This record gives sequence, C-alpha cells and structure tokens, in this order.
Amino acid sequence: MKQALLIIDAQQELIEGNDQEGSVFQKEQLIENINLVIAKATESDALVVFVRDTDVAEGKGEGFQVHQDITIPTDSKTFNKAATNSFYGTGLKEFFKEQEINHLVIMGCQTEHCIDTAVRTATVSQFDVTLVGDGHSTKGSSVLTAEQIINHHNKILHGHYNVDNFSMVRSAAEDLFQPLHDMHR
Repeated sequence: MKQALLIIDAQQELIEGNDQEGSVFQKEQLIENINLVIAKATESDALVVFVRDTDVAEGKGEGFQVHQDITIPTDSKTFNKAATNSFYGTGLKEFFKEQEINHLVIMGCQTEHCIDTAVRTATVSQFDVTLVGDGHSTKGSSVLTAEQIINHHNKILHGHYNVDNFSMVRSAAEDLFQPLHDMHR
C-alpha cells in the first residue's frame, strides 16, 4: 500500500494570525502533532505533501510559507491552490494517482473549510482517508467555538464514505500509517 501525508494550509500567517484575525485554536499542539506525524510518515516511507493557499498573506512572503516551526522533509512536495478544495486546479489528484497512492493521512487548517473539503473530495476520488483528529484546527465563528467546530467535524467525518473508500478519524499518537480501513469493509 502506498501512502501520503497531506498537510493543508499549515502556513505561518494562517496559524499565527495577523492584524485582522487571531491564531488558530491550540496552535502549539497543532504544530507539535504535525511534526510528530511527519516523523511517522518519514519512518513509513510515505510521501509528505504540503498544500498552500494563495489567499494566505496574499500568496507571498514569510506569511505564505509553511509555518517556521514545522519540519519540512527535503523530499516533500508542495502544491499551491487558489480554492478551498486542495484538489481543484492543482494536479494533486493526478499526482497521487501517478504515485499509486491509495491512503491519505490529512492534517492542517482550517477544519470547516479546506480540511472538510479535502476529506470529502479524497473519498469520492477513491482514496481511503485518515483524518488526524488532533491534527487540524480553525478559529471560532460567531456561531461555534473553534473547539466545537473541530469536535463536530471529527464526529461527522469519521466514517464519511463513498461506498468503496471512507475516512477514519484517529489521533496523532496512533500508528496512522497502518490504516484500519480494511477491518471495516
């Protein structure tokens, strides 16, 4: 089985915030968990792929880059996107198919936007998905706190499926590159 770690929008300005918006919920824990899973991906010979949103920091400068405290493997790949959907207009799906990837571990920001869309798009694109439940974050809204948004998405995305492929939510401490999907088919 070929696997990839997909880290979405873990960018300096999005995680830390700026003059208009605050930081994401529990940013230190998010960064720690991303680094933990990157190490696990490297040990498991899984590809590590970053996606950056060109809307963050207007697509330039330090704010646009992957957060400075995240370890970026030298052989990782980076894709830039201009939409909420990491697979839209990026060639990401084609890249994963060319690499014969069939399991994606997904982390990053923001939960209710790009993470939710990536999980749903990946399953309907015939990838099994493991969403790292403590590896994605967001900011609160006028309706829900960030913690409520994260908990809600962990609940609704666990088991989200497209008949043949589905998502499971697991914690960063687990052996994420030993997927459990076949036990539930």
